[in-house]
Amino acid sequence: MITLKEKTDLRIIKTKKLLYNSLMKLIKDKPFEEIKVADICNDALVNRSTFYAHYNDKYELLVDFINDLKDIMLKDLEQNEQIVNTKKYYMEMISLILDHIDSKKDIYYSILISNRSGIIIDIIVDVAVKDINKRMEIGNIHKGNVPTDIMVIFYLGAVTSVCIEWLKGKDKYNKQDILNYLDQLIPEIIN
Repeated sequence: MITLKEKTDLRIIKTKKLLYNSLMKLIKDKPFEEIKVADICNDALVNRSTFYAHYNDKYELLVDFINDLKDIMLKDLEQNEQIVNTKKYYMEMISLILDHIDSKKDIYYSILISNRSGIIIDIIVDVAVKDINKRMEIGNIHKGNVPTDIMVIFYLGAVTSVCIEWLKGKDKYNKQDILNYLDQLIPEIIN
């Protein structure tokens, strides 16, 4: 587990950034399973001993990187002040998620082409569930008769699939096109 001192130590932040960037660069060229720790270290110009001072293996590096992406996305979702009704909340949340993905499109695309679309779905759903549960606790989202986990999986399953198609298609649709289509597909009243 990372201590508070490690979170603020610039050397550690720099090393992890180098390792993250190398991992993403290598994932563009070959599947994650074929990447070795030595490959990551060579590309990052980091000694293996330095790598192992921070991570036990490449899987732990990937998990740490994904958790950082989730944290960033959660912070992005905190900007959502559309609490007038559930549909507006969802549409704004989707817009913020698309903005987040667009700002890190190369990273998400690298994960996607590495046959890791499941990771992208997990990131989006996990973050959205946390945001929705937090807002339900403070009374900003109407729950209705459907259990929260079912409602979230239903809507976000569709939304994440659309996001993945958007990433795959590169320039086939722009963000506003996707938002317009989802606006038509999501009903006005969500209970």
